[in-house]
Amino acid sequence: MVKSVLREIQVRLLLAAVEDDGMSTAEYAVGTIAAAAFGAVLYTVVTGDSIVGALTKIIDKALNTTV
Repeated sequence: MVKSVLREIQVRLLLAAVEDDGMSTAEYAVGTIAAAAFGAVLYTVVTGDSIVGALTKIIDKALNTTV
């Protein structure tokens, strides 16, 4: 069962990589939604307290380094 599903996915990916007909309107819509969702997740991660705190520490350390 798992092998047949993996084989089906492999075949579809291969066909998608080989075909150069372009994307249909539905594929553009799905791609746009996926890009927007990825952007939202990335924005949430980057603006989180841990990332902002880590970047602030790095910048403070760089600015307060004596030469």
